[in-house]
Amino acid sequence: MIQLSHIYKTYPGPVHALRNVDLSVQKGEFVFLTGPSGAGKTTLFKMISAFDKPTSGSIIVGDYDLAKISASEVPEYRRRIGVIFQDFKLLKDRTIYENIALPLIIRNEKQHHIEQKVQTVLKQVGLQDKWDEYPEHLSGGEQQRTAIARAIVHQPGVLIADEPTGNLDPLLSEEIMDLLERVCAQGTTVIVATHDHEMVKRRSHRNIYLDSGMLK
Repeated sequence: MIQLSHIYKTYPGPVHALRNVDLSVQKGEFVFLTGPSGAGKTTLFKMISAFDKPTSGSIIVGDYDLAKISASEVPEYRRRIGVIFQDFKLLKDRTIYENIALPLIIRNEKQHHIEQKVQTVLKQVGLQDKWDEYPEHLSGGEQQRTAIARAIVHQPGVLIADEPTGNLDPLLSEEIMDLLERVCAQGTTVIVATHDHEMVKRRSHRNIYLDSGMLK
């Protein structure tokens, strides 16, 4: 599903953000990405989500070679993946329902399909009673669940989560991880970057450790 071969990423300076990274993630697999700050985790996520290209090497995600992807192909590719940001990036002037529906609206799905899918995912994340609220009225955990719902409502093949529990207390963190595991069980490949090593130990998933731009 995801295959990185001899990935290098160098920024002016020079800064070697990634160095000879070889990585394979199978379809439907759940993996953790760990390592110290500045290790290259965010750079790696940018590569997989087509927000940046490697200096050299190849990145294959499904049918796409992201090292060679054209600008016109990027929007279609991004419609096939889901991204969860640490700071949620919810639209403050939209309700929870409207935030979650956004990826489906961008895909020009029919209104009755949008309503059905949003209602389904609202129940999945336990926010069916909050659909008409605005983000500022939700707790941090509820905002994170909204961000997850928005990322999975279009049933992406790959879900990337960058520190999804970084701002949450331990109990809420466990709930979020349980939710991500349920998403994975439905066939989505899930990659979670985290600094929470204790949580990683409690979960029986592969841990990919990145340090100084290299896999260890």
